[in-house]
Amino acid sequence: MIKKISSKEAMALEDKYGAHNYHPLPVVLERGQGAKVWDAEGKEYFDFLSAYSAVNQGHCHPRIVNALKNQAEKLTLTSRAFFNNVLGQYEKYITEYFGYDKVLPMNSGAEADETALKLIRKWGYKVKGIENNKAKIVVCADNFHGRTITIISMSTDPQSFEGFGPYTPGFITIPYNDIAALEEALKDPDVAGFLVEPIQGEAGVYVPEDGYLKKAYDLCKANNVLFVADEVQTGIARTGKLLACDHEGVRPDILILGKALSGGVIPVSAVLADDEIMLTIKPGEHGSTFGGFPLAGAVAMEALQVVKDENLAERAQHLGEIFRSEILKIDHPMIEKVRGKGLLNAVVIKPKDGKVAWDVCVKMAENGLLAKPTHDHIIRFAPPLVISEEELLEAIERIKKSILSF
Repeated sequence: MIKKISSKEAMALEDKYGAHNYHPLPVVLERGQGAKVWDAEGKEYFDFLSAYSAVNQGHCHPRIVNALKNQAEKLTLTSRAFFNNVLGQYEKYITEYFGYDKVLPMNSGAEADETALKLIRKWGYKVKGIENNKAKIVVCADNFHGRTITIISMSTDPQSFEGFGPYTPGFITIPYNDIAALEEALKDPDVAGFLVEPIQGEAGVYVPEDGYLKKAYDLCKANNVLFVADEVQTGIARTGKLLACDHEGVRPDILILGKALSGGVIPVSAVLADDEIMLTIKPGEHGSTFGGFPLAGAVAMEALQVVKDENLAERAQHLGEIFRSEILKIDHPMIEKVRGKGLLNAVVIKPKDGKVAWDVCVKMAENGLLAKPTHDHIIRFAPPLVISEEELLEAIERIKKSILSF
């Protein structure tokens, strides 16, 4: 069914038949391997977005693809109406891997966040004793947890929420990286949880000050509030540790994972928590036809094992230091700020002669490197963690060439 078509034809088809809910760079990708992708005409690029950090293990990692193939030939989907021989093995593997009693498997990151929200509220009523329908959840300004109606209800980005009301109540929004604001919000006895991204990715790789996560965690413990970490983008070795929370020794009460949990092969997400929290949800109260399907379990186990076997967290830490150091050496007025952890980095772009971050990304694509702006003035750089040091340095030269052309 898949025909060989040109980039122009592919873009025309999407424009005519697809919803116009994305604004991609004018590049049509046909193949990927490791840290590189190729377009429909065969041009090679370094991928410095990694499908928003879903492809940490590299494009089409052979071990992960083989796990997919092997399971696909046996059994793909049963629904949770029945047991299957993979799910229990996957559940044991992932809970031991991250150190939790239980996992609730889902598919997308947004679904995992929605699951966490339900768990927070259920725990608030069943365990903390909050009056029914009164539970509140503290969230941070400039957050990005997905695009469902409930999630956009806690967004402060007009592009995410405008025109989609009425909105779901029950959220208290405070500034990110503001411990005093959190301390004040937690005085409300109806607060059940604090949902936070250890690094705000969509906000432009906003890294909080050292100690923020630990202080926030301690405040939650002192106020009998759940500390909930959305590590969909920051987890699975991206920031130089297995989890971004690991940088401060914080163990979230609820851990939300997705994206690289499958190495970018199929949609797989997960919510991890201990029994006191997870067992508040009873049969029939939450689920998904595809959540925990056999294909997902087989792929996710292999994807996580690859992270360990190839020391991807350590690689991300080492290569991230090189990346930030080399980018800071570029002497150009468009580079306003460089920030990040591991291989999750951003460059804040100062407009020059009417040229903005989008123009820099278009020029980088011309020079064989793919990245995408966020919030018009920030470029996120997040290559697959399997990229070699030699490839990274070559890619940095392409970034440098692109910026210096302005």
